[in-house]
Amino acid sequence: MSQAPNAGGAALTGAAFATLLLIALMMGANHVAARLAFDHGVDVATAVTFRSSVTAVVVGLIVALQGAPVRLTPRHRRMLPVIGLLVGVQSLWLYASVARLPVALALLAFNTYPLWTALWARVAYGHRPERRVLWAMPVLLAGLALALDAFGAASGLGAAAQWGSIGAGVAFALGAAAVFGLALVLTQHEAGDLDGRLRTATTMAIVAVLALVGVGTQGGFHLPQAPAGWWGLAALTLLYGTAFTVMFTVLPRLGVVGSSPIMNVEPVFALVLAWALLGQAIAPVQVAGALVVVATVMALGWRGRRAARG
Repeated sequence: MSQAPNAGGAALTGAAFATLLLIALMMGANHVAARLAFDHGVDVATAVTFRSSVTAVVVGLIVALQGAPVRLTPRHRRMLPVIGLLVGVQSLWLYASVARLPVALALLAFNTYPLWTALWARVAYGHRPERRVLWAMPVLLAGLALALDAFGAASGLGAAAQWGSIGAGVAFALGAAAVFGLALVLTQHEAGDLDGRLRTATTMAIVAVLALVGVGTQGGFHLPQAPAGWWGLAALTLLYGTAFTVMFTVLPRLGVVGSSPIMNVEPVFALVLAWALLGQAIAPVQVAGALVVVATVMALGWRGRRAARG
């Protein structure tokens, strides 16, 4: 997942707000479709290969048709493969989490990436984390603990059994968040001056190649074993590719930053869709925790935009 071009924190119009919500809906639906595909024989590497290949082609066509500048400095040539590798790992691990957890919980655990971004900025570039991030950290983690039912109270399993059930999925999601946070920091500092369309097309192409290597190591593609799996694979590819196409053709004209906090409602959409389409349900206390996580991440985003404008 790459960020759309930054448009300087412009105020949201009604059309921009609706577009951002649509992108969040498609991203959430993409993960629900992925779980449907996983439940019918598709493996993670196959799903990422299909999704990333189509997205790379679509965004590459946008680069060609819109005449985006294709100029790479030596620094870009060094760092783009690194960023692509990180995004590839993030994609594989996040889908691995979606395959093991209720979709909304996987996305909520992944939504800790702003904390990882602050950590990597400190480690790699010596940037002190902002006070708002430090204040948000315990709130975000408390909400995540509730959403995951960390002590097994809602499930009645107890902490040990609960973590035996969700531990691998949570580890994949948190690992994806950590890797994505590092990718964002490197993108900002090492490739932030590169056209966003070209950066995303390049990144998605690298991710597709890495996923294809993963397919090869696992003996080939693991394709769906039932019609529902084909629907899931087609839907995740279409939704992801469409979301990125909209992000890079419509949002720049509306003057919207791609990392708008509005798109962090994705786990809420995923929660509703997974309940309606997959029968996945979580306890009320977990829903409350989910809302805390989403609200905290959105608050971080809104305050960041206000600080940038001020």
